[in-house]
Amino acid sequence: MPLNHVQRPLYEVKANLFKGLAHPYRIRILELLAGAAEVSVTDLQAETGLEASHLSQHLAVLRRHRLVESERRASHVFYRLADRRTAELLSVARSLLLSMLEDDGGRLAQAQTLPQIPGGPATVDTAATTREPAS
Repeated sequence: MPLNHVQRPLYEVKANLFKGLAHPYRIRILELLAGAAEVSVTDLQAETGLEASHLSQHLAVLRRHRLVESERRASHVFYRLADRRTAELLSVARSLLLSMLEDDGGRLAQAQTLPQIPGGPATVDTAATTREPAS
């Protein structure tokens, strides 16, 4: 069934949310923001190792997709998650990643070394999250 004129714009908004997440550094930036009330651009740059111009571009994408908010104080700019539920989304994505890598022991072990998402589970029971595909 094709999307109707009411559904299509809603699915476009949802797709744009995922476009905002569609880069490894943007995901890492969001993870860093999930771990604190706010983080300065200086600290984000130090944690990610990105050049200032590249970090600025990623932050602009995240702002455009309404995933982060910023506030300037004197000569510093601070970022925070626009919605704390983004931390939950990141945690679910990590859980899904671990579940998808169950059959690839080497990559699973590597994925398990990724930083935990604050507010998410400390460990993920991939057996509990794995479901058989619908037939």
